[in-house]
Amino acid sequence: MNAEIIAVGSELLTPHRQDTNSLYLTEKLNDLGVEVRFKSIVGDDRESLVGATKLAMRRSDIIIFSGGLGPTEDDLTREAVAEALGLTLNRDPQIIAKLEERFAKRGYKFSPNNAKQADVIANATVLTNSMGSAPGQWISGKYEQRDRILILLPGVPYELKALFEGECIARLRTKVPAQHIATRTLKMAMIPESQVDARVAPIYKAYTDVETTILAGGGEIQLHLRCRKDSEAEAEARVEELAEKIEDEMGDAIFSRKGETIEQIVSFLLQMRGMTLATAESCTGGLLAQRITSLSGSSRYFLGGAVVYSNELKTQFANVPKALIDKHGAVSREVAQALAEGIRKRCLSSYGVGITGVAGPTGGTEQKPVGLLYIALAGEEGTQVVERNFPGDRARIRQFATQQALEMIRRALL
Repeated sequence: MNAEIIAVGSELLTPHRQDTNSLYLTEKLNDLGVEVRFKSIVGDDRESLVGATKLAMRRSDIIIFSGGLGPTEDDLTREAVAEALGLTLNRDPQIIAKLEERFAKRGYKFSPNNAKQADVIANATVLTNSMGSAPGQWISGKYEQRDRILILLPGVPYELKALFEGECIARLRTKVPAQHIATRTLKMAMIPESQVDARVAPIYKAYTDVETTILAGGGEIQLHLRCRKDSEAEAEARVEELAEKIEDEMGDAIFSRKGETIEQIVSFLLQMRGMTLATAESCTGGLLAQRITSLSGSSRYFLGGAVVYSNELKTQFANVPKALIDKHGAVSREVAQALAEGIRKRCLSSYGVGITGVAGPTGGTEQKPVGLLYIALAGEEGTQVVERNFPGDRARIRQFATQQALEMIRRALL
């Protein structure tokens, strides 16, 4: 069975609010072996909601609505679903009595518009909302010549979660055939998406029963593998077989297959090797240190770092010779190397990282444009320096620079 989620609310179509409910619902549906094929956001417009409901009825087995069940004029989910199904709305006096009791206990006046929350679609089962006032509704029947399940849930996240877990999951288990979804996520850093796909596409195209999705962002490539089968063992075996073949092709470029971040992998490797790290950052302003110390227990391997924006502090904190800066400029391969080696020596760490560059949007020149970065890693075996030209805005350039640094540390530790 497949599902569709319709998030209702004009506020979700603005830059100020996000639909997080669909992420939670997708996870719970996947646990039941149900694949979510469509998600949509519809504003508080009855005609649009009716159209979205009719479209969903034609293509999905389970349709879940979140939001639009409150007492105000713009809460239109009940009315729109009833119209789309050709059913009536009936006001339930028992729900009104419970609403009045709820308001009285909290010392609030029960205004007449709250009675709207007691409108129930004909043939629907009322789902008790223990965390709020608006109950949910469950509709099951044959529509468009196929069995359909429609679930109406409140939009407040904690209400939706409590209601779905308390009232819906058990019901869905009785309706959903035994199916299992197995997943794998393979992660790589600082490799172009096109290069990854060119190498792995011939492999995953042979697995037509495994859905493969490639995502790129922030200097990271993710390969998401999904397989749905009648048994858990069959699904797991199939997706594992494909994952292993991709790993054989990509080798140690893959840093994670269980969802770990690159920071977590670097943490694990540093602790396993018994090694330590220190950083000297210019244009990234401490972002690398922040990413490393975002993990609990990082004090076991991260000794500290210096944000050395000015040339004077590069010399004072990271022992970069002033003559070197005068000769090559602060943004140079030589200064990056000196930063890494200087901070390593100053902190007595196993590894030292130095980053210098032009993050923009100002400060670039023809010789040293915005996006030019030098990242250096110093260790007992020597120092390596990478020159990169990252496109994008300041935030993207800084993110890519720290991702490059973490990948260099990871590979040095392998």
